[in-house]
Amino acid sequence: MDSPKLSGLVPETLRPRSARILLDQLEVMADIGFHEFEIGTPQRLIVTVEVWLENSAAPLDDDPDQAWDYDYVRNQVMELAGARRYNLQETIAEAIYLRLAAMRGVKALRVTTSKPDIYEDARGVGVEFASFRGVAPDV
Repeated sequence: MDSPKLSGLVPETLRPRSARILLDQLEVMADIGFHEFEIGTPQRLIVTVEVWLENSAAPLDDDPDQAWDYDYVRNQVMELAGARRYNLQETIAEAIYLRLAAMRGVKALRVTTSKPDIYEDARGVGVEFASFRGVAPDV
């Protein structure tokens, strides 16, 4: 079945102004923490990555070669989580942030990490790095 012809029917006010790739709450195991009981004992780390793209248009003709590779983003996070031991969440979050910020097509970026098993009365404790102030970038 052919797609409907929508060219020119969508008002300018509804044109996409931004596009974002989201890797939401990826669970990785990381040797992280500076307390004696944490050292050498990998623990769960939840990582969320939001990448706002320079190009807000969808890939032409549904072409996968023009899209971001989610596997690559996920693999970068997993590789960094297993690459070494970390004392601080700030260190691993910054490593992920810098790796992804160096990629082509990134307009804005946020990386959040959380250790979910620290406090019984909290979902997690974590850190966030973002290329903007506030809730979302002004894109």
